[in-house]
Amino acid sequence: MIETIKLSAKHKSQLTTIKRRTGVENWNVICRWAFLMSLKKSGEIPNENIPADSNVEMTWRTFSGIYDKLFLALLLKECKERNIEINKKNVNHYFRLHLNRGLSFLMSSQSKNLADYCKEFMK
Repeated sequence: MIETIKLSAKHKSQLTTIKRRTGVENWNVICRWAFLMSLKKSGEIPNENIPADSNVEMTWRTFSGIYDKLFLALLLKECKERNIEINKKNVNHYFRLHLNRGLSFLMSSQSKNLADYCKEFMK
């Protein structure tokens, strides 16, 4: 359903900061954390139009790795629970909303290294 993930300039900046704080070299790993962190948090997700205005993009396979079916199942489950119609446009949009919210959570964290981020994630 999701083929390519193109990030905004804001996301690129956030990823660069989180990468520097954690030492994690691959943006897809940080994006996985962000997506899962957003799924873990309850509450409404602000519906916003997120631009794809950076030169950072990755395929769904790069984002999800060998866990592509798991990540998609989690996303589809979330969409169903929120009564979002399952179609390509909605699933892509809802994924971007979760990625955006998750990156914001990671940026607002007081964590300054990988160990702190792991502790934060496990709360």
